Amino acid sequence: MSKQQRNRRKATRPATAATVTARAVESVEARAPAPSSRRNFLTALAGAAVAGGAAYGGMAWWQGRAPVASQVAAPGKASHRALPTVVPGDGVNGPKGMVWVPGGEFAMGSDSKLAQPNEKPAHPVRVRGFWMDRNHVTNAQFREFVKATGYITTAEQKPDWETIRVQSPPGTPRPPDDMLVPAAMVFVGTDRPVNLNDWSQWWQLVPGANWKAPQGPASSIEGKDDHPVVQVSYEDALAFAKWANKRLPTEAEWEFAARGGLEQATYAWGDDYQPGGQPMANIWDKSAKGRFPVVPKVSAKAGGAIGTQPVGTFLPNGYGLVDMTGNAWQWVADWFRADYFQQQAKAQQGKGTPIDNPTGPQDSWDPDDAGAPPAAPRRVTRGGSFLCNEDYCLSYRPSARRGNDPFNPMSHIGFRLVSDAPRPAG
Repeated sequence: MSKQQRNRRKATRPATAATVTARAVESVEARAPAPSSRRNFLTALAGAAVAGGAAYGGMAWWQGRAPVASQVAAPGKASHRALPTVVPGDGVNGPKGMVWVPGGEFAMGSDSKLAQPNEKPAHPVRVRGFWMDRNHVTNAQFREFVKATGYITTAEQKPDWETIRVQSPPGTPRPPDDMLVPAAMVFVGTDRPVNLNDWSQWWQLVPGANWKAPQGPASSIEGKDDHPVVQVSYEDALAFAKWANKRLPTEAEWEFAARGGLEQATYAWGDDYQPGGQPMANIWDKSAKGRFPVVPKVSAKAGGAIGTQPVGTFLPNGYGLVDMTGNAWQWVADWFRADYFQQQAKAQQGKGTPIDNPTGPQDSWDPDDAGAPPAAPRRVTRGGSFLCNEDYCLSYRPSARRGNDPFNPMSHIGFRLVSDAPRPAG
């Protein structure tokens, strides 16, 4: 990591936050969620003590086993605004490869039975119009960026102890130098059903894993130019955005765009999980792929293999955006606080007007990650991925949100960008 990056990290390190007041969701057995940082493995290898009882700690944004989607009654028909008009940019009237999201007022978050505390309560927000990438940034696009700039991603660099230390419990010893090698988190799955309390059974820190080799040195992205680029950190996304003269969306912009003109629909396409039996997103559908996290023994080229799919495999939403949920998580600009929506709703109470163009909190707070300080830096990721499923993760919903270490590349996280180019003519 560069000196400039280290200085920026020190300057933006969040302060300790107050205790969350969210009411716990109706939940049954506890689940240990996906890792939010490479430090979970590095500090474990260094002999660090881990609090909370879950293997290697981990981020507890998923506070319990959510109700199975098919067992939860739909919250009634989602209300619709006027049917959106899809306005694609053509390079003259708007940036090519982007679509116009007109902005407006909407209910951000959710009070659904499927919603976790960090999604509650739904509260009125207004966003301005913006252009958004039709799809995730792809491997081909990221390759063009690297070729033009010589950029080296986070996963390709030796980890910096300072970025690991701020994610670790006080007193954590520095890992030995031979453990601080370029690496990234890779979903490896299991060969049989396992207890879902220990995510280390299906995630591994793999030396040599990066955007060109998402599963490790033996893998590649050959033939996958149109897949979302993954194994990119928040810092990598910022670097690409600067080169492309774009920016990451705010959390409010992302959710407004993901809803596609539907107000409080359960999914980006409506209230039915699979309307007419038609799959609508690249997620872990156990009817096709079996029980999570068991990896089916099929060729990587066979249908139903676990991983990303070409962008636009599924139908677009009302604004013409594809894969707003599923395929790969998406970095957004905001810091993550578990209680941010509660703060917003409380601050707006009695005013009778929506919150105008919110840009997120000034610090991070994730009290549910037993393996990290509550104020460890976290950036928001949205949209879920090919690993989301009804038994463990229901994040293929527009309101679902989680926080992640900004220096944590993973095999299911990518991004898309927005632009403040002039609104379309007419």
